Amino acid sequence: MNGQPISGASAGERSGRGRASTGVPALVLGALLLLVTACGGGGSGKDDGDKGRADGGKAATAASQAVVTVAPKDGAASVATSGALKVTADKGKLTAVTVKDDKGNAIEGKLAADGAAWEPLAHLAAATKYKVHAVAKDPEGRESAKDTTFTTLVPKNTFVGHYTPEDGSTVGVGMPVSINFTRGITDPEAVEKAVKVTAEPSVPVEGHWFGNDRLDFRPEKYWAAGTKVTVKLNLDGVEGRPGVYGKQSKTVKFTIGRSQVSTVDARKHTMEIVRDGKVVKNIPITAGAPSTTTYNGQMVISEKYQVTRMNGATVGFGGEYDIKDVPHAMRLSASGTFLHGNYWASSGTFGSANVSHGCVGLRDVRGGWDEKAPAAWMYDNSIIGDVVIVKNSKDKQIAPSNGLNGWNMSWAEWTK
Repeated sequence: MNGQPISGASAGERSGRGRASTGVPALVLGALLLLVTACGGGGSGKDDGDKGRADGGKAATAASQAVVTVAPKDGAASVATSGALKVTADKGKLTAVTVKDDKGNAIEGKLAADGAAWEPLAHLAAATKYKVHAVAKDPEGRESAKDTTFTTLVPKNTFVGHYTPEDGSTVGVGMPVSINFTRGITDPEAVEKAVKVTAEPSVPVEGHWFGNDRLDFRPEKYWAAGTKVTVKLNLDGVEGRPGVYGKQSKTVKFTIGRSQVSTVDARKHTMEIVRDGKVVKNIPITAGAPSTTTYNGQMVISEKYQVTRMNGATVGFGGEYDIKDVPHAMRLSASGTFLHGNYWASSGTFGSANVSHGCVGLRDVRGGWDEKAPAAWMYDNSIIGDVVIVKNSKDKQIAPSNGLNGWNMSWAEWTK
């Protein structure tokens, strides 16, 4: 008996412990179920989130709708130097266009206001390889880029411009920039656009054509003393006439020296030299005789010769004279007008009579050895580009194209 209750109690205790033991796992299981349920809900949210991020990734990395087109096509050869290069954008706007030659020199261009097109501002060089890099953005801000290369044509026929004054020279205030082309130009606008003349201090400088093979540049008034002038000849690749291209790319710089303007009065037989606004000398002269008068007008010294030969046959006078040793000669016109030394006329001629064949003569000695002679002084104190004005001669005004004498045109005529 005693053993049964004990035994029964023990069993009950065991049973109670068993129930307690079974209850704990149930709570844990419930918690686990709740956790699984919660995680399951989170899992569904996670799937949606992944899907959303995936869509966002696609939107962020989608290709740009902008399409960049470059003409000429990639790898093209024998491309024209003008009118062939153009970059455009469809379904977007160009944001950057870079064109460089094989030396790394960039080509300036103009982007249209709407960003749809880009074109170079000037012609391209001939026989040159170019690289194009263009970028455009679509309305969503996504970029599209294109890189191409092409090579310009190799011209069979070319031209250059022979220019004056020389690079690095110091010249007088009347010196224009004068360029003589080796071929007649039929597209003067394209050629003139390829020549840029600038001055420091800045002053407007304009070009004027004399015929189809000469282009001169000058300011409205004589240059100011000390002015620095730069001439950029960007003629390489310019089609000056059909099938004929420039092959010259050069920068020329020169300086304007002191101002010297001399005025010859043919009636009074004198020449007054004004330097930097002050009269420095008056020299007796002889001008052209009544039958061979001297041109009136503003003339520029274009050449200087310590001694030269003057033959009347070369300027339309037949055999009237042929002087092999004319001293201290300075050219004033292409047709043969000179300011020069004269040793064959009597000393009394200078300042009293006009006896020359159209030149302006100053007293000199044969061989030009006398440094005190008026012609020697004038020669030593003159530079290329100095101005000599002739007035009161019974002749017409010199033609602007006869020598470097464009100053005989008004500014309105020059820029017309």
